[in-house]
Parts: sequence; C-alpha cells; structure tokens
Amino acid sequence: MNIATTRGQAKTLSIPNILTYARIAAIPVVVGCVFAQSILDGPLWLRWVALAVFIAAAVTDYLDGYYARIWDQQSAFGRMLDPIADKLLVASCLLMLAADSSIHGWTLWAAIVILCREILVSGLREYLAALRVSVPVTKLAKWKTTIQLVAIGFLIAGEAGEQLLPATTLIGIILLWMSALFTIYTGWDYFRAGIHHLIKEDEG
Repeated sequence: MNIATTRGQAKTLSIPNILTYARIAAIPVVVGCVFAQSILDGPLWLRWVALAVFIAAAVTDYLDGYYARIWDQQSAFGRMLDPIADKLLVASCLLMLAADSSIHGWTLWAAIVILCREILVSGLREYLAALRVSVPVTKLAKWKTTIQLVAIGFLIAGEAGEQLLPATTLIGIILLWMSALFTIYTGWDYFRAGIHHLIKEDEG
C-alpha cells in the first residue's frame, strides 16, 4: 500500500466523514421506527426513538462540516457524500411521513416541491461540476435546511408529541410550508446562478 492510498483512506475514515456515514445509517432506524409505529400499530414510544435518532442525525449535518473546517479534514469524498446524506435523510423521512398520512392532502405539494428542488439542484450541481464550476451554498439555503429539518422533527413526533404539545403536527406542517417557500426561492436562485454557464456551454 503506497502513501497516497494510505492518505486517501485516512481522509475517507476521518471524523467528519464518519459523522456523515452515521447520518446515512440513521435513515433506516428513523424510517423503521415510524413504519413500525404507524403502519404496524406499534407503541408510541417508537416515535420518540425515531425523533431522537433524527435529531442526532440532523446535528451531524452541522458537526461534520464544522470539524472538517477546524481540523482541516475537508476532502472531495466528504464534499460529495455530505449533500447526498442530507437528501437521503430528508427524502426518506418525507416519503415515510406521507405513507403514514402525517403529510396528506394539500401538504403533499409542499413535500413534492422540496423533493423536486433537491433533484433539480443535484442535477445542476453535477453538470456544473463537470465544467469545474462550483455553486456555493447560500445562507438562505442553510436556513431553508434548518427549517426543513425542524419541520420534519415535529412531524416525526406526531401523535406522541401531541400528548405534550397539542399543536405538534400543525407546527410541523406550517414549518414544512415555510420550508417549501424557501425551497422555491433558493432553487430558482441556484438555477439562475448556473443558467449562464449552461447557455455559455451550448454557445461554445
């Protein structure tokens, strides 16, 4: 094993990347708990387990980037995997919440907007990466992600949360719609930032 390979493995197994792996590993736990409680009529405490794991996963979204910066452990692999982990977590939870009717009716459109935006931005980033053009994450996009995660957290708590805070589900739905509005704006912002590169490439 040469030095370059050893260094590559070290970066792949760095603390920030391990936190990202943990976020991906949390997905089947969160989805499984919600499925067992709502679809299989399991006990309500499963919702609290799902919420605890989801919160821990959401916190790693902040910690992996923070530690990567302060410890200078940023890597191409981490930059690739981090947004994928975020999108997998959000998409899986939204689909599961739609399946158990926590998200239903008109609120499904908020979830659809969020998912479509993630696909649009991912496709745009992938294309621009081939042109060696980076699209930085804006502060508004970070706020969008925060509101989105908080909304999903309230919806995961669901019926169990209603026992402590009667408006738990309503708060989650309101925050989800707010997130959808931010999603539309930031999605257009990303598209507008990248569209001139697409036009330039076609003209060239």
